[in-house]
Amino acid sequence: MSTVESMSIPSAAAVDIERAALPWYERAMRWAQLTMVGDDPRPGSGFDPGFWIDYMRDIRADAACLNAGGYMAFYPSDVEGHYRSPYLGDSDPFGDLVRGARDLGLVVMARIDSHAVHGSVAALHPEWLSRDRDGEPQEHWSAPNVWLTCPFGTYATEFVPRVITEILERYDVDAIFANRWTGEGRCFCDGCRAQYRDASGGADIPPLPTRNGGYTAEEIRYRQWWERTLLGIARTWDEQIRALKPEARFVPNSGGGALSAIDMSALAAQSEILFADKQARSGLSPAFTSGRHAKEFRAVMGNKPVGGIFSMGIEEAHRWKDSVQVAEEIRMWVASATANGVRAWFTKFAGTVHDTRWLDVVKSIYLWHAENERYLRNTRSIADIGLVYSQQSARAFDGAESERTVQRPILGWYQMLVEARMPFDMVHDQLLDAAALQKYRVLILPNTVAMSDRQADQLREFVARGGTLVATYRTSLLDEHGRPRKDFALGDQFGVSAHGVRTDISNSYLRLRAAAEGDGDAAERVLRGITGTDVIINSANRVEVTVRDDRDVSESISRTVPVTLIDSYPDLPMEDVYRRDTDESRPQLVLSQVGAGRVAYFANDIDRAFSDFLVQDHFELMRGVLDWARDAAELVSVRGGGVIEVVAWEQSSSMTVHLVNMTNPRYLKGPIVELLPSPEQLVSIAIPEGRRVRQVRLLRSDADADALIVDGRVELTIDSVLDFEVIAIDLEELTIDFD
Repeated sequence: MSTVESMSIPSAAAVDIERAALPWYERAMRWAQLTMVGDDPRPGSGFDPGFWIDYMRDIRADAACLNAGGYMAFYPSDVEGHYRSPYLGDSDPFGDLVRGARDLGLVVMARIDSHAVHGSVAALHPEWLSRDRDGEPQEHWSAPNVWLTCPFGTYATEFVPRVITEILERYDVDAIFANRWTGEGRCFCDGCRAQYRDASGGADIPPLPTRNGGYTAEEIRYRQWWERTLLGIARTWDEQIRALKPEARFVPNSGGGALSAIDMSALAAQSEILFADKQARSGLSPAFTSGRHAKEFRAVMGNKPVGGIFSMGIEEAHRWKDSVQVAEEIRMWVASATANGVRAWFTKFAGTVHDTRWLDVVKSIYLWHAENERYLRNTRSIADIGLVYSQQSARAFDGAESERTVQRPILGWYQMLVEARMPFDMVHDQLLDAAALQKYRVLILPNTVAMSDRQADQLREFVARGGTLVATYRTSLLDEHGRPRKDFALGDQFGVSAHGVRTDISNSYLRLRAAAEGDGDAAERVLRGITGTDVIINSANRVEVTVRDDRDVSESISRTVPVTLIDSYPDLPMEDVYRRDTDESRPQLVLSQVGAGRVAYFANDIDRAFSDFLVQDHFELMRGVLDWARDAAELVSVRGGGVIEVVAWEQSSSMTVHLVNMTNPRYLKGPIVELLPSPEQLVSIAIPEGRRVRQVRLLRSDADADALIVDGRVELTIDSVLDFEVIAIDLEELTIDFD
């Protein structure tokens, strides 16, 4: 045992020199977005470009995204059809802001919006408009006399490039940021029909799908064309921008998660930087939602920079764009996003400040980020658990069903992992190769229903290398196009065969059978969190399965069934509420040792059930499975009361552990209006192999930590966490003196 003594760390000047050598998209850490609105240039509106430049300087922002044009121009554009702000006159508010930001040394990105045109432009260029199946132009759902544009027609291929060229030739900007560039809804204009006929051998654009289940071959073909064409347009815009200014880039705004329309892995592959555009909580969004979106983007971007866009407003369906949240909510939203590896980006709609309460909140956040920037330049997550999200699976269902069937199981595991304080990453289902998975000990497949044979083989290889799969419900029962399989593609790994699916089951239970199994150690470990009963509730959906006999396949495979089924029985009349089925042998959880690896398969959707019903027994069972799956000491252990999100990173010469305190009555719904300090937290962190500890600091508290080194781990106690704390451990290479 030894104590950690404070030692010198690299100077701020040295860090600044290293930072200056980076390309703009790597350099920028603290973004300020101002989306000017139509009446900002009006004399007397209250909009003052000087105010915004001063504010960016005061908060130490190092990058700005400024509204330039597309739907509406905020500079004196000469592009035909480029509708100007009606109050623009001879002014140039975009240019004024660009020049002021450049004087501060900021990275500058010009924002355009290409999803709609004003009615006067629509009258001149009807060929630019998106059309419905009857060929009628599609009016904007919100603004009167505004019309949606076709994302594939001459508006995108001729008009937008002219706007991009004009902006880059007139103004000193580093990039073009496009909002809503993928269009709104399906377009049936003559141009789209002709393009699709040429690409598909004469087929017509199919109507929107209206049923659940696997898409038709016709729908699959259209979706592939839609995505391929959009990605091609994004590449064309990027190539045009680079030709005009080699260091400049096109930056597409994008969604992110399993329900995102465009393949995020493909978009990330052709992007240097992306931004997670989930601006605030809405509806039943848990406090960790910003962190989840950060993880989803990190899954596809790797070490490329990602920004986390947050607004000050209340983001509900009624879209109060001039609203302001309470300070505590803003702080928590940004804290979870920052903990999960994205860079801060605030967005303000309208240049006039109607409500000033957010200004000091954002300033305090940004000043802290600036002071601690070197600890926020992460190089590697040290999590050894990966949670898969599958856009491929989501596309096998319509919107409502994909949310129920794909998203909720993901959310169940996500909440369980946060509350269990297990650092984890999210993994995209198109990135399952050995290089992408090599860091993970455990991979969770939350009802990953759609899976190709290639993906199944990649997961088999993961298990063969010693990894553990944890899968639920219908995982791999559909192919990559959403078409049903006769049996699981991963049945040999799960140890079961499928015999049908049952849904919406009432009054079913799980029998816990630790004492009845030959492999008592595995069952005991999985069930240790549930005491005093051998019966807990089941979920509402399951696959009927039987255990496979793999003895003839391999002697290295062994199976344990610690949880079996108590089938549904009547719940009314009360006199009839008793069990009919005495067969309690049907498996609901199968644990397999497959060579060097392990596999846990739940035949039910316990993850969705936990998301929906928050039953603690389900939490304990899921956590027990992960304890068995990891079969190793935790890299980071945080023990204490409250809900604490734990995220851990390495930087070039340090490592950090973020503790985000979500302990709050409203953490699963609605804005947080009061921060409740956590009780004492006991922290233990494994020191990376080949490194030694130079210093341990608490960045939020701005204090040295009273830490000990015990058996290769940093041990410390944190008295309390209010909103968040960051444990920063400065490291250096361990040298050996052979003399």
